[in-house]
Amino acid sequence: QVQLVESGGGLVQAGGSLRLSCAASGRIFSRYAMGWFRQAPGKEREFVAAVSWSGSIIYYADSVKGRFTISRDNAKNTMYLQMNSLKHEDTADYYCAARRSEAVVRGVQEYNYWGQGTQVTVSS
Repeated sequence: QVQLVESGGGLVQAGGSLRLSCAASGRIFSRYAMGWFRQAPGKEREFVAAVSWSGSIIYYADSVKGRFTISRDNAKNTMYLQMNSLKHEDTADYYCAARRSEAVVRGVQEYNYWGQGTQVTVSS
């Protein structure tokens, strides 16, 4: 099993920044894609960003493109999400996820392991 633990969430004013981290432990597969998702109250979980093992392939949701940056440090088994120019509509619980494949995808159902989530609240 792979355990994922998110951190870095909190309350921030609109226009501010936060950096989320996702630490992976346990039976870590040698090459696996990872992603960030979010879920606002009353809404379905949605894709935010995903990155390949090497970091060479990255996808973003249109709603965060140009404001969020995903990255990973495989030596530390940690993935990051730098969030700048935050908007009220970015308020949600943010989840990191990993899948037993190198292929980078956007679908929630494509990921095998999930963290517990970290809350991000952006005040307007």
